[in-house]
Amino acid sequence: MNIKNVDFGAMASRYKEELLGNVLPFWLEHSQDTKFGGYYTCLNRDGSVYDKDKFIWLQGREVWMFAMLYNKLAKNEEWLKCAEQGARFLMKYGHTPDYDFYFSLTREGKPVIQPYNIFSNTFACMGFAQLAEATGDEEYARYAKETFRRILERRSNPKGIWSKAVPGTRPLKDFALPMIICNMALEVERIINDPEMMDRLIDECLHEVLDVFYQPDLGVMVENVSAVDNSLIDCFEGRKVNPGHDLEAMWFLMNLGIRRKDKALIDKAVEISLRVIDYGWDKEYGGIFYFMDRKGYPTQELEWDQKLWWVHIESAIAMIKGYRLTGNEQCLHWFGRLNDYLWNNFKDHEYPEWYGYLNRRGEVLLPLKGGKWKGCFHVPRGLYQIWRELEAINEK
Repeated sequence: MNIKNVDFGAMASRYKEELLGNVLPFWLEHSQDTKFGGYYTCLNRDGSVYDKDKFIWLQGREVWMFAMLYNKLAKNEEWLKCAEQGARFLMKYGHTPDYDFYFSLTREGKPVIQPYNIFSNTFACMGFAQLAEATGDEEYARYAKETFRRILERRSNPKGIWSKAVPGTRPLKDFALPMIICNMALEVERIINDPEMMDRLIDECLHEVLDVFYQPDLGVMVENVSAVDNSLIDCFEGRKVNPGHDLEAMWFLMNLGIRRKDKALIDKAVEISLRVIDYGWDKEYGGIFYFMDRKGYPTQELEWDQKLWWVHIESAIAMIKGYRLTGNEQCLHWFGRLNDYLWNNFKDHEYPEWYGYLNRRGEVLLPLKGGKWKGCFHVPRGLYQIWRELEAINEK
């Protein structure tokens, strides 16, 4: 993408119109369970529901999405109503007495899968925090604080009694948790209102991301390291690389750099982003691999070469944000490639919302618009983030 030929205003309008005119109306119309509350996420290409179980981390994400847009974009009462009904469902059915949020529930709200996944907590916390800001309701604030407390308690052993690993044999810690906390901290800090504690938490997570999981010789993060001494482990989990996670984490770090007025942190995040995308890009078919092995060995994940919606959207955010913050034209070049790949491959030109799963060649594998892992989150958040970044560049 040549900067001289880019109409940033027109590109911003395209992302804005896709968000407001296509994607958000799809979720408002098709995902809300008007009888029992909460959201359906298992939606066919046309929005019809194919499974009614409710996955908690996607419930929390949809609460967050509509509350965040209400706070930052427009005081749209339909958005607020959507967020609040989802939050009420989570408060009534979603957690144990100690605020461990289940992984999934039946349509009616009966627990199906135990709260083994701490990310159910992180996204619920973000949703409650945004709703507390939107409404001033102390009960939402209390839920955000209690859920945040429980996340901190579980950090050192996130799966706890639900872990399948035999204690002591090969203790691992994963990259996803400090990465998500980097983002969550910015989302909840106004509600938590403890600047010193939040700064310590952010420092700890930055250390984990940049000094523990990042491997300068490879230019990428590994997904798991030893929980004993932070060393690399030569096993499937210890060799796993997820380029999409790395690139998502880097735009979180750019936002932390903005918050802290830390240009060095922003520059470091941009530098790593460019190394990661070059590492993860499929040189034959285009797009970014889902999983890779740091030694080049076969991965244990059979879906390693699929092209996933969230990987490419999060990578596009990292690139356009990196360009806005630093002017690095390599970021703009990569954003151009990602922009083309997104609109040519993931955009459904017949029905609303975007595809989630492509094969290595970029062909649609599953025509669904939502499921157990794909909900009202990465597509609308990405459209919003990219729109605002492009708009800011255009206004310079």
